[in-house]
Amino acid sequence: MLDFLGLSHRYNHKPNELSGGEQQRVAVAGALINNPSLIFADEPSGNLDSESAENLHNLFFKLRDQFGQTFVIVTHNEELANLADRKLTMVDGKIV
Repeated sequence: MLDFLGLSHRYNHKPNELSGGEQQRVAVAGALINNPSLIFADEPSGNLDSESAENLHNLFFKLRDQFGQTFVIVTHNEELANLADRKLTMVDGKIV
């Protein structure tokens, strides 16, 4: 999974030796290791710079397309939300 996520050069590194984007990809690898059909992601790119966030978003869609996995993503990022196959908006605890 680390090879697929472009982290083969980081096999022997500790988490504090990874960039924020690499840490997120390791978290994604952990979530995907058992090949789940459904993945929940809560603000997955909230702490990332814009380039790392875009890379992570592209990775989600690549995984969806290649492995047929479903991602449920909770985000305040309108750009990411607008890329989704389906978008639900919640205001004051209600879906509108």
